[in-house]
Amino acid sequence: MEEATSPGSAEQIRERIIERLRTVYDPEIPVDIYALGLIYEVKVDESGKVGIRMTLTSPMCPAAEALPPEVETKAREVAGVTGVELELVWDPPWTPERMSEAAKLELGMV
Repeated sequence: MEEATSPGSAEQIRERIIERLRTVYDPEIPVDIYALGLIYEVKVDESGKVGIRMTLTSPMCPAAEALPPEVETKAREVAGVTGVELELVWDPPWTPERMSEAAKLELGMV
């Protein structure tokens, strides 16, 4: 859990959520889901409500049951978050081009 400090601005909350999402890993790929490009959007309004749009590497991804609830839980743990709405989307579809340069390097794709 977060330490008991002021939650901060919506942008500070968003940054802390992204930090947390960097601790979530696809079980088949040794790279966090943020670096993989599975998180399309993280929005936080001034009341602390969070909207997350994410995808998976494929609709048949074995982690489909586990990853979205883990993402939602990690976001809810951040100080200042009052609610989380997670949207799992398939459009645009995920492709390896969405990965960060660091993720591509980690996987030997660069």
